Order: sequence, then C-alpha cells, then structure tokens
Amino acid sequence: QVQLVESGGGLGQAGGSLRLSCAASGSIFSIAHMGWYRQAPGKQRELVATITSYDSTNYAASVKGRFTISRDNTKNTMYLQMNNLKPEDTAVYYCNAVIRSYASSGYAQNWGKGTPVTVSS
Repeated sequence: QVQLVESGGGLGQAGGSLRLSCAASGSIFSIAHMGWYRQAPGKQRELVATITSYDSTNYAASVKGRFTISRDNTKNTMYLQMNNLKPEDTAVYYCNAVIRSYASSGYAQNWGKGTPVTVSS
C-alpha cells in the first residue's frame, strides 16, 4: 500500500513564502508523474504544478514565476516552494502521484489528504 503525506502548510502573509512537502511511502517500485493541486472554499480542485520523472515541469498561469515544483527521487519526496504569496493562493493543497507498487504490474493515481494554506493580506 502506498501513502502520500503533505506537510508545510499553514498561515502565510502576502508577499511571503511557504514550502510544502509531499512524502510517498510504502511498497513503491516506481513513481512517474507527480503534482500539486489545490481547492479553495467553494471552488473546484485545480492544477497548480506538475513534474515528470525526468523533471519536466508545468505550472498554472496563476502561479508561474512565483511557485517552483521539485522532487527528490532518492527520498520519494516532492516539494512546492511558494514565493510572493497572494491571498488568492488560500486553499487546501493536495499532492498527487502516479505510482507503481511492488504488488502491481501497472501505475495508479494516488492522492494525499491535503494541507491547508491560508494567506493573509
């Protein structure tokens, strides 16, 4: 069984920075794509950023130039460095990863439970 656990959320100030982490654990054979998503109150979940196994990245237009996604494959961990925070970044941030476990012959989507981020003006 595979688990994704986010950490690093909390209260930030406009113009400030926060760093989120997502640690994957369990019987992991390989991790393909990873990504961060967020869901603000009353809104649908949206893509924030993704990163492939060869470190190709993609960002939502709203965070491009402010957020940086990265991963450490030796630790099965992904990060989201969030700079120049804005109140509209307030949301629950979810980690997503496409993982193949030792018990499976294929890859499956996995989600973390989320970590809340609140940005005050």
